[in-house]
Amino acid sequence: MLSSREIRQQFIDFFCQRHGHTYVPSSPVVPLNDPTLLFTNAGMNQFKPYFLGTEKPPYLRVANTQKCIRAGGKHNDLDDVGKDTYHHTFFEMLGNWSFGDYFKKEAIAMAWELLTQVWQLDPERLHVTVFEGDDEAGIPRDDEAAAYWRQVGVPPQRIHLGSKKDNFWEMGNTGPCGPCTEIHIDRTPDKTGARLVNAGTDQVIEIWNLVFIQFNRNEDQSLTPLPAKHVDTGMGFERICAVIQGKNSNYDTDVFTPLFAAIQQVTGFGQPYGGSLQSLPDTAYRVIADHIRTLTFALTDGAAIGNVGRDYVLRRILRRAERYGYQILGTTEPFLYRLVPTVVELMGDVFPELQKNPHRVMDQIRDEETGFLRTLHRGIKLFNRIATDMKKEGRTQIRGSEAFQLHDTYGVLIDITLQMAQEQGLTVDLAGFEKEMEEAKTKAREGGKKFTIAAVQGSLPPTDDAPKYQNAPVTAKVLGWVKDNTVVTSGVLHAGESAALLLDRTCFYAEQGGQVGDTGTIRAEMADFEVHDTQRLGETVLHIGTLHEGQLAVGASVEAVPATLRRLNIMRNHTATHLLNLALRQVLGQHVEQKGSLVDDEKTRFDFSHEKPITAEQLREIERCVNRHIIRDEGVVAMVMPLEKAKQIPGVRAVFGEKYPDPVRVVMIGAESPEKVTYDTSVEFCGGTHMPRTGLIGYFKIVAQEPVAKGIRRITAVTGQPAYDEVQNRSAVIDELTAQLQCRPEELPVRVVALQEQLKAAQTQLKKAAGAALTALIDDRIAHAETINGVKLIIAQLPEGASNETVRTQIDRIKNKCGSAFVVLGWSEGEGHAALVAALTADVVKKGCKAGEIVKQLAPLIGGGGGGKPDIAQAGGKEPGKLPEALKRAEELGRAALAR
Repeated sequence: MLSSREIRQQFIDFFCQRHGHTYVPSSPVVPLNDPTLLFTNAGMNQFKPYFLGTEKPPYLRVANTQKCIRAGGKHNDLDDVGKDTYHHTFFEMLGNWSFGDYFKKEAIAMAWELLTQVWQLDPERLHVTVFEGDDEAGIPRDDEAAAYWRQVGVPPQRIHLGSKKDNFWEMGNTGPCGPCTEIHIDRTPDKTGARLVNAGTDQVIEIWNLVFIQFNRNEDQSLTPLPAKHVDTGMGFERICAVIQGKNSNYDTDVFTPLFAAIQQVTGFGQPYGGSLQSLPDTAYRVIADHIRTLTFALTDGAAIGNVGRDYVLRRILRRAERYGYQILGTTEPFLYRLVPTVVELMGDVFPELQKNPHRVMDQIRDEETGFLRTLHRGIKLFNRIATDMKKEGRTQIRGSEAFQLHDTYGVLIDITLQMAQEQGLTVDLAGFEKEMEEAKTKAREGGKKFTIAAVQGSLPPTDDAPKYQNAPVTAKVLGWVKDNTVVTSGVLHAGESAALLLDRTCFYAEQGGQVGDTGTIRAEMADFEVHDTQRLGETVLHIGTLHEGQLAVGASVEAVPATLRRLNIMRNHTATHLLNLALRQVLGQHVEQKGSLVDDEKTRFDFSHEKPITAEQLREIERCVNRHIIRDEGVVAMVMPLEKAKQIPGVRAVFGEKYPDPVRVVMIGAESPEKVTYDTSVEFCGGTHMPRTGLIGYFKIVAQEPVAKGIRRITAVTGQPAYDEVQNRSAVIDELTAQLQCRPEELPVRVVALQEQLKAAQTQLKKAAGAALTALIDDRIAHAETINGVKLIIAQLPEGASNETVRTQIDRIKNKCGSAFVVLGWSEGEGHAALVAALTADVVKKGCKAGEIVKQLAPLIGGGGGGKPDIAQAGGKEPGKLPEALKRAEELGRAALAR
């Protein structure tokens, strides 16, 4: 029997050695340059620019195994993992591609050859589907693919027509798409599975999808033809392993069995994985094995665990696995992080990035586990109490408010609540939950409204943008413009029209690598085109803006003039960013890695990996390091050199997961050549614009630092005049404080501490005075309280700002002094908030009175709600002005209750 390693290698060898494909390594599962994706969810994601025609592919035929995650977004398998034999959030996608080379005939022939000759699958068990067409969308039936299948030997009865849902492939809400043909394998004992094709059963499953990419799905959901026809195929590695190894489940293959053994070892669970779909422990094994693969790969590739976007998806995944471990396998302490070494051992040879820093991945997972476990026990206890109460009440649906409490207070996310409810035959009021979540943060919208990469109709001419490094206007020729997603290469642009101007050469910098695009003006003799953004599509620079005056014709000679002051500020900030990157490593440690940046004319914003908060002294030292380089007025040198040679430069920095060209541009600060570089020199792969010397930065000042995700921090800084202004503003504040406090600047911290102590003492005295006044008020009410059937009726409005603590103290005093009492107190908490508390002594409760019922009647009168125990309950509202009305009603309720 072939092992999974052998199956993977045979696939790659078949295409690369037998059919002339080039092996291209997997791209990261975190798509750094594609805002339309949460995660890389298919092998074709890294090749999207080739399909769109915005970049020229270096190879016409490619094969690889791509690491993929489908959790969140359009392609989301998270909820199905563990319930069946074949769904995963992380999986490998084996694939082969043609970029304008071969098409349907060759793709079909190669697929059939691999399956039936190399892997020797039974041809009589293979069925294929082809697209049935869509008249509404104007897409014909794929008779061509059906004919090629008949040519390789597939009989008509095993060629099936498929709907748009099954046989028209789309990467996401936008992007490349086209008709596809799928290969299914019949695993019924008597080969009678034809009727089960695309029926959602594991008896007949899809094993390979051949996509014929012809269209692009635009943001308005329309389809436009792509510049050239391509082939994109995808085969689930885990699934084909199950087929070749004769297993009924992907989880029964050697892809997962070592992980199951590791799970049993680290959890100490009494029984090994048994493969049952009805067993909760076996479901837990499957979920944990799948989820630890997802977490390990995502965190390795630069993701983090957090509250927004893909970071929140990873938090859901981790907590889902943790809950199964805790509740089903009996874990009581973090255990997922101990599975990371097994994932690295199993897959590190195929994906060597896993071996780079597994301990950092383990630390991130352990920290998140530790935090979640603090509340998970209480959350499950609350869920079980809710479930028990529901059975007593005869209801089967968990209220939205109950699900929200689990989510908000105990971190039990809604999908975990749904799982636990399903396991007990219960449902959840999702609409009610969503209503409770109205004020919670919504997921950050992906993408933006800027000029986006789309399938532009027409051929985009390349732009020579080498002059962008020279900081001088250039004379250029208008080649056309892009308007309404179409390339225009003839005619005239009129005043008032907006477009993306295309020039043969430019000195404008197009947005890239965290640096914003230039703005400025493109002038002709009788025209003035204002550029408000500069973007790049492949080798073409787009000058996006509006023609304010005159007319601009194709072929016209123009002068391109970037906004000089803005550009200088951007250059100043970009060079400072490189120095900041170096300073962070020198002060915080070599573990610091860039996670993102934004360089514009106002600031530099730099995201980087660091687990701990940065101290004030560390911030000052980072500033000192940067400013030392500025004071030295070091030269800034840029060189273009072969990528492999550039990687050998000591201390060179690159953004993990970023694709760099070969040759690559290298920016060095303080060294004239690579030979003079040391580990204390700033050296980065960078295509951005920079000041020629560090002294021109002027001054560097950090204005903010904050966490943005778990293990990721952000520093925002300014340079030049804004940095000087920042220092002046802070100095003015200090001058004003020293004048007010009559002290020297260095004495300010001591004076502030002294003032804080005085304030604390004054607050304590005020609190005592307020407590004494409140005690006097309560004593007066007790002395003058009406007694009804031996019970003191005490109703009072307290002074504004009374605290819950002092009120509870007074209630205890009333009970002790009176022995038997019916008490309702109300007070304003300020800022439009009112509070009520009802308290009854034990003998009053025995008479049938309940404090909770009393506040439920009073709370609506102050615009709120409340509840509590029979002996004490509290309510809050938004209308303190109605407290007298509520207390009057309380008195009526008290009289009626005590008179019985």
